[in-house]
Amino acid sequence: MIGQTEYTERREQLMAKIGNGTAIFRSAPVAVMHNDVEYAFRQDSDFFYLTGFNEPEAVAVLAPHHEEHRYILFVQPKEWDKEVWTGYRTGVDAAKEKYGANEAYPIAELDEKLPKYLEKADRIYYHLGRDRKFNDCIISHWQRLMATYPKRGTGPIAIESTHPILHAMRLVKSPTELEMMRKAVEISVEAHNHAREFTQPGRYEYEVQAELEHIFRLRGALGPAYPSIVASGINSCILHYIENNRQMQDNDLLLIDAGCSYGYYNADITRTFPVGSRFTPEQKILYELVLKAQLAAIAQVQPGNPYNLFHDTAVRVLVEGLMDLELLAGDIEEIIKEEKYKPFYMHRTGHWLGLDVHDAGVYKHGENWQTLQPGHVVTVEPGLYIGLDAKPAEGQPEIDHRWRGIGIRIEDDVLVTESGHEVLTAAVPKSVEDMKR
Repeated sequence: MIGQTEYTERREQLMAKIGNGTAIFRSAPVAVMHNDVEYAFRQDSDFFYLTGFNEPEAVAVLAPHHEEHRYILFVQPKEWDKEVWTGYRTGVDAAKEKYGANEAYPIAELDEKLPKYLEKADRIYYHLGRDRKFNDCIISHWQRLMATYPKRGTGPIAIESTHPILHAMRLVKSPTELEMMRKAVEISVEAHNHAREFTQPGRYEYEVQAELEHIFRLRGALGPAYPSIVASGINSCILHYIENNRQMQDNDLLLIDAGCSYGYYNADITRTFPVGSRFTPEQKILYELVLKAQLAAIAQVQPGNPYNLFHDTAVRVLVEGLMDLELLAGDIEEIIKEEKYKPFYMHRTGHWLGLDVHDAGVYKHGENWQTLQPGHVVTVEPGLYIGLDAKPAEGQPEIDHRWRGIGIRIEDDVLVTESGHEVLTAAVPKSVEDMKR
């Protein structure tokens, strides 16, 4: 697990970047089902990254300019009559002892105590997010301080988002973070390999889902990192299919996109394989094309390469293959530029991975793509989806019926290293021979 020393280092790094500012972070809200039953709590990733504190109704304040209190937590106090219903709380005193806060207060005192951590700051670092009530709270404090600025000559003159600074930090994973991600991968690999062995004609998609998620919890994961996609037959052409209620048949493909969350760090793996003993000829042709595109894309995950290169590489391989199959026709450069391949491949080839499945971090700086560097973790996941109702782009050939109903995606988690890359999820087989059953 991440130790308090690393959380302290993260806060110090952020405070060094904000200078004389004050940064404010709000915990995630509690989500309610059935009117009065709470969903399992999942902390806001930015808040957790800086504090390790895993309770709702909390606010973290970083005030590097304050003489005594650089790190302040506002938390729920200990209240037995409430804890007996919803679980133990850390409380104010333990927030300092256990989480390293220089000072801690009950959350009810936020409005009273916050101004003294803002009045000498030159700006407020806070991301105006979905919590409109809390947004209004921060803006109200800022407006009151601005009203007295002419008399004092100090105070925050602007509100600036924390995202550009903090998310650049989150993008590069520490050795401890990578340990957590490797554990999430290890569990997810076991689950995928078991699911492939378990799958057979006549079983239902939800049975496979149950096997996957059983292993997630059995091995100590928090559970699925996202709703598990277990898509057989035509369902494999729906990118975010989660109903998982179809009975699988011989000659179907099964697309499983699933990963677990371990200590809030995530894995994200996709494999596509025959439900029966082997691919049909058409399935095999398209599968080999997607695998070729994925391997070529992974080869481009190198330090110093622009982020978009592995996507562009996958697209070119897929377009060349689709042209050979007469599913696309014309000039390859025009097809790529005008995205005439999108009826068959409509998503990007990957995303950042970490505390969030689609993790924090920019992909592009103006016209320039982010440069890959050691410690970045990306997914590489090309696919082809030829639905029953798929329509070719204007001027492209009609789709031969023999290709319809086939959806394929292959996804691995790839770490950028000093000398190249490491496929973290390599222990889940993906060759054509390995997919035979």
